[in-house]
Amino acid sequence: MTIPSLSPTEARALLAQGAALIDIREPDEHARENIAEAHLLSLSAIENGDRLGPFEDYDTVIFYCQSGTRTAQNAQKLAQAVAPAKVFILEGGLNGWKKTGEAVLKDRSQPLPIMRQVQIVAGTLILIGVILGYSIHQAFFLISGFVGAGLLFAGVSGFCGMARLLSVMPWNRR
Repeated sequence: MTIPSLSPTEARALLAQGAALIDIREPDEHARENIAEAHLLSLSAIENGDRLGPFEDYDTVIFYCQSGTRTAQNAQKLAQAVAPAKVFILEGGLNGWKKTGEAVLKDRSQPLPIMRQVQIVAGTLILIGVILGYSIHQAFFLISGFVGAGLLFAGVSGFCGMARLLSVMPWNRR
């Protein structure tokens, strides 16, 4: 089943006619930046069996994520979560919405999404390990190896210890 995508302009027209706009990103991503009309129903919540709840009465549903990739990759799952509604994907996701000049709500007081924090910390540790390994002592390369092994484990197992650690940091507490 292929789900058609809509340009932001086409999506805006359907929203004016009463369609629902659903953000499938995680709550931390949604809190930092989102489309005002959007309801949050994260992909992880859908995978856990959650449905639209009070939004089930919509005849037309438009899903979006940050760039459109997650939405396209999970189109079948999304369509099943709102069946029998007509389902569309917002072309380009939130980034596409912003490119056309449509307004978004931003709350820069919210922390960066956890996965971006993981990327920043992991990248920094790997870079430090390489710099120190070349300039001071080869043993510092173990830092890069340890972080790489942790990322590999997270990818294979679905458990990211660094994300878990970062989520309890003071700046991420709500």
